[in-house]
Amino acid sequence: MLWFKAFHIISVISWFAALFYLPRLYVHHAMTEDSATKERFKIMERKLYRGIMTPAAVLTILFGAIVYGYNPQYYMASAWMHAKLSCVFLLLIYHGVCWHYLKLFRDDQNTRTHTYYRYFNEIPTVLLIVIVILVVVKPF
Repeated sequence: MLWFKAFHIISVISWFAALFYLPRLYVHHAMTEDSATKERFKIMERKLYRGIMTPAAVLTILFGAIVYGYNPQYYMASAWMHAKLSCVFLLLIYHGVCWHYLKLFRDDQNTRTHTYYRYFNEIPTVLLIVIVILVVVKPF
């Protein structure tokens, strides 16, 4: 089980790295006026989303489910785990919203400012803090 837990943690780190970086690309993309630079951002965003972010999310869910399966009675009875899974669900929604914004940028339809994306970029940070506290401290 420790191998699966280690791979779960590695996947989570990879997923969060992408969740932090993609909205930063959106910040810079929203500020760009140059068409060549916009095209470069589109490539970077697509490769990050498809090549790192989504596979890392899938592996996070897979390895997390395997770890959960080793002791489902304990996790089902743990309120902290229900709260953590709720946060993971919110991250999956955030992941989907990132895809939506990726398509808007791809189609040159973005109407949001770089300031919006700066705030949007903070959402996974808040969720990460909550998740780590829930998993380590297990406050309830």
